[in-house]
Amino acid sequence: MDVSVEALIFLLSAMLLVGVLATKFSSRLGLPSLVLFLVVGMFLNRIIFFEDVQLTQFIGMLALIIILFEGGTQTKWDHIRPVIGAAGVLATFGVLITSLVVGLAAVYILDFSILEGMLFGAIVGSTDAAAVFSVLGNKNIKKRLTATLEAESGSNDPMAVFLTITVIELIQIPDSSIWSAIGGFFIQMGLGLIVGLILGKVTVVIINHIKLDISGLYPVLAMGSAGLTFALTDVMGGSGLLAVYVMAVYLGNHDLMYRFTILRFSEGFAWMMQIVMFILLGLLVFPNQLLDVLWQGILLAIILMFIARPVAVFISMLFMKYNMKEQFFISWAGLKGAVPIVLATYPIVAGVENSHIIFNAVFFVVLISALIQGSTLSWVATKLKLTGGTDQHELPLMEIINLGNTDSEIVEMFISKSSPAVDTSLIDLELPDDTLIIGIVREEKVITPTGTTIIQDGDKLFVLSHKKSREHAKEALLGKKIVKKDKAKNEAKKFNWRFWEKRKDKGHH
Repeated sequence: MDVSVEALIFLLSAMLLVGVLATKFSSRLGLPSLVLFLVVGMFLNRIIFFEDVQLTQFIGMLALIIILFEGGTQTKWDHIRPVIGAAGVLATFGVLITSLVVGLAAVYILDFSILEGMLFGAIVGSTDAAAVFSVLGNKNIKKRLTATLEAESGSNDPMAVFLTITVIELIQIPDSSIWSAIGGFFIQMGLGLIVGLILGKVTVVIINHIKLDISGLYPVLAMGSAGLTFALTDVMGGSGLLAVYVMAVYLGNHDLMYRFTILRFSEGFAWMMQIVMFILLGLLVFPNQLLDVLWQGILLAIILMFIARPVAVFISMLFMKYNMKEQFFISWAGLKGAVPIVLATYPIVAGVENSHIIFNAVFFVVLISALIQGSTLSWVATKLKLTGGTDQHELPLMEIINLGNTDSEIVEMFISKSSPAVDTSLIDLELPDDTLIIGIVREEKVITPTGTTIIQDGDKLFVLSHKKSREHAKEALLGKKIVKKDKAKNEAKKFNWRFWEKRKDKGHH
């Protein structure tokens, strides 16, 4: 049916507003917000008819790029470095084992051929980055476990995409060589890793050295670099999704100008794309068609949650230093989300037989996984005594507006136990003359700095500095040596601190 431009704008606006409100509602219910997004989409398909699978696939892939970029920039390398081996095994062999077990079950439950069953298993084999990042983001679960799950979910999508495309090719071209596909897998992963690292370094250099008149363009530059990373890697025959995640992790763990602006923009953009993507996916689902695979979808979801995922985790982590409780929790945190539903559009676009049955069954698996696993994740962690030890929720406690093309910048610096500034008052710090500490975050509270404020281990400092003095300020606050200043300049700074504090005591502003 024909839809006016005004109706489309109204629909998009309604999708965003309802999606935002759904996030608040879902947090109170303890449900992943993606569940409500899907329900909203299913409700809207009673108002507007939508069946453009190719458009949904394109928007879904674009959303995955943005979500992986946002998740990568928030990933701390120091957290995932100790668990990178475990996450890598889960992201490859774990996905393969999960796909095989579920695929064999689908052969009997859905009366599929072997290849059709393996296709279904490949589609639901990976965990979903959007679901994992959103569910774990505000849970006080041990850092080691959250790091493992986030690294796995951020890097296992390429394996699921590879398996899905390979099985579709085997269905359509039975003479295809499985050995060439295996060789192609290593080429894809290798190129994804290398190109992601290279373009991550290039992006950091560009952002830190280019001078844009409008600070709001820096996030656009970063997001454009993520899209370019995906496209170039894909054209070269590599895994574009892996490249984006690697590139984003590199960005998030290096000094970056306008870092706060970039992170906040990407966070909001990622949420917007999640809302649009899940609602569009919900629009493709019709309840009367779901009834045709009701018990099959429920049974496959149960097999995935209670058999396939645990078997994959326990085998993959057989010789790793994770106890039984931790392995059980990791297996329970194998959340499904947008990736399986996006991948379920591939067989439809390719014209694979039984593709609509696959799509509807995948929808059931995702919905049940999100409802049951997503809503009980925190409860399971508490029962297994795996909570505590980390604060996963970072509040945007300070928002700085950078004014155009300036030579000054605001840098966040985290004070560790080894910092030379620990237990030193601000008045005694020997910082460059054009550097000022304008805010301190301590235990989620903002402290107004004064000359007598003592810097403590764990403080987050917001430092206003000239660009040329940034490295000197870092040496003074974080490095092994303090910037040397002559005594006269140091005394002058101390006098300025005392002068302003006296004026405040007298009520001057």
